[in-house]
Amino acid sequence: MSRSPTIDGARLELMLTELRLPAMKAMWPGIAAQSDKEGWPASRFLAALAEAEMADRSRRRIARHLAASGLPEGKTIGSFEFELVPMVSKAQVKALIAGDSWLKNGANLLLFGGQGAGKSHLAAAIGRGLVENGWRVLYTRTTDLVQRLQVARRDLMLESAIDKLDKYHLLILDDLAYVTKDQAETSVLFELIGTRYERRSMLITANQAFGEWGRVFPDKAMTLAAIDRLVHHATIIEMNVESYRARKARERKRAADRSGDKPRDGD
Repeated sequence: MSRSPTIDGARLELMLTELRLPAMKAMWPGIAAQSDKEGWPASRFLAALAEAEMADRSRRRIARHLAASGLPEGKTIGSFEFELVPMVSKAQVKALIAGDSWLKNGANLLLFGGQGAGKSHLAAAIGRGLVENGWRVLYTRTTDLVQRLQVARRDLMLESAIDKLDKYHLLILDDLAYVTKDQAETSVLFELIGTRYERRSMLITANQAFGEWGRVFPDKAMTLAAIDRLVHHATIIEMNVESYRARKARERKRAADRSGDKPRDGD
């Protein structure tokens, strides 16, 4: 006696559950119906199921990596106003998001500019694009990561803590200049830079250009060594534009003046 299609289908779903193939389990009835209707060979049917499973795994992997990245919401290439930062090329940014030509070689990306120039937004947008392209990224304020590494050093776990950061192809350190000029803090930062040199990439945003980095690293030799390691294989983008917040405040004032209204308090 032959099995009924219902029994075969139920058994197939149990096997797909056991094999941990959730996309195949969810999509096989629809793909099977299309296959029967169009007379696909078995190889095409199996390929369609496998492609569905692979696409679903990719989506879930990207979602996990985004959740673990620390990247802020809403900071995307689509929402970055390139026209306000003319020295930043959209084509160059898209090439950076591909990642192949620099992340594989452990090269760095350095973004310089004053407060409100859009450095953090651009850094986060590049990071998000890289995650969506399959790379692993960690975004953190420099001070937060330095404090974590200091705790690890106190617990004699600094080497292990830095090694764990190796799983990230790109480490984004936002606001380097906010690290205080303290030997304990800057020494762990210097060790991190040295460990990742030519192995894993870093993206650093900073308000001050290199001439001001003596305020970050208390020792001149350490300052020069850190800069040397960071710039050896690096793309440097200087975002010397007016503060975004200041520009928006001025635009609101102009709009209020034209309408005859006074800006509200706090605007």
